Amino acid sequence: MRKCGIVVRKLLRRLTLPEWHRVLDTNLTAAFLLARAAEKPLREARGAIVTVASTRALMSEPNTESYSASKGGLLAVTHALAISLAPDVRVNCVSPGWIETKDYSALRRKDHKQHPAGRVGRAGRYRRTCKLAVGRQALRIRHRRQFRDRRRHDAQDDL
Repeated sequence: MRKCGIVVRKLLRRLTLPEWHRVLDTNLTAAFLLARAAEKPLREARGAIVTVASTRALMSEPNTESYSASKGGLLAVTHALAISLAPDVRVNCVSPGWIETKDYSALRRKDHKQHPAGRVGRAGRYRRTCKLAVGRQALRIRHRRQFRDRRRHDAQDDL
């Protein structure tokens, strides 16, 4: 499972090319490099890759062009990897909504109210979905994008 990401929130006219590249290198290029380096052992083990994108790949916020592009690219590279590595390696993507990883108590009421469940997610909440995607019980799941935004979730099978 590959989960890391950074965001740079800046007005488009103030976003520098090095900042753009840093976000894409961290959020997208790293996933490609990891998959490439792990291809042989994953094929031998008939393993699985789970990438973690974001609902922001399809529902952007202002001043997040590099982050949204990187997460949209992650959806695309996940699909391409699923085709390229099949049938030996299963490749899936989980796309959670806003997950607070630092000070949950610092969130404001309006932060929570913008979500259907009335709360911002916690890091541990989507782990079950990721575990399902890599576990042996998911041997038939191939390139399923799982979007999770608290109580409401949609899954779309592409293949």
